[in-house]
Amino acid sequence: MEVKAFYWKGDHLLLLDQRELPEREVWLKLTDHLQVADAIKSMAVRGAPAIGCVASYGFILGIKKEDPQKVYQVLRNTRPTAYNLFWALERMMKALKEGKDPEKEAMSIEQEDYNANRRMGELGKDLIPDGANVLTHCNTGALATAGWGTALGVIRSAHYSGKKVHVFVNETRPYLQGSRLTAWELLKEGIPHTVITDMTAGFLMKKGLIDAVLVGADRITKRGDVANKIGTYTLSVLAKAHGVPFYVVAPTSTFDPNIESGEDIPIEERSEEEVKSFKNCTLAPKESRALHLAFDITPAENITAIITEEGIKYIKP
Repeated sequence: MEVKAFYWKGDHLLLLDQRELPEREVWLKLTDHLQVADAIKSMAVRGAPAIGCVASYGFILGIKKEDPQKVYQVLRNTRPTAYNLFWALERMMKALKEGKDPEKEAMSIEQEDYNANRRMGELGKDLIPDGANVLTHCNTGALATAGWGTALGVIRSAHYSGKKVHVFVNETRPYLQGSRLTAWELLKEGIPHTVITDMTAGFLMKKGLIDAVLVGADRITKRGDVANKIGTYTLSVLAKAHGVPFYVVAPTSTFDPNIESGEDIPIEERSEEEVKSFKNCTLAPKESRALHLAFDITPAENITAIITEEGIKYIKP
């Protein structure tokens, strides 16, 4: 069954509200760039490639009423880590300045991402052994992209090629993108999976039950350091210690050519309340402090390979 995070309708954007999954499938009708900006900030949409695509359509809605530079700044200031956001908005501004049709440019960005995902799936599926148990973190499927997915797209391609694949799904605290979103996608696709708490992963590796780890990326530096959902760095250390291949799957639009080292990537810090409560359920005392770093940095030396639509880049220690 096809999973889609958004649909462009010419004068508005239909967006699947990922905050409501898996309980309900709620579609938001967004008619201006301020609504799009709020959807990105509040994580109604998330995943670097999807954010880039949605911001492109938000730009189109915005420039109908506002100065393009103001629209650009509003959308740019929504989230600081995902490079696809800035990459896509730069493309939209450039297209506008060159007299190109902004709507065609946004649609091209969406189609290019989908094509890249399918290509990464084809390239990456050969790295997944038949009968493998693979581990994922966060959500890297169709919901996080223009469709098909990055890391989850590789798993999807392996599954549809006839391989028997079982997925261990890290729940991904504190926003539970794994247990809420990845498991929801896998269920729709009929792919066998088991949801686990984040801290279970290391023990499963020790018992020899994980054959590969596949994750996505929000930004990749020139040297191959990767910013991704908090907890990715920990998984990379565990995988390295247990000899488990650790693959990053991301389109070339996630690569930031202006940054050499992961230490230079801005790390988003989100609200304490996302750690202390979830959907009106209190998880910690109100008076307690909480730290919510949304991302961490995995150094290149912890990564086996980065799978892009242009090929597989093996990382040399």
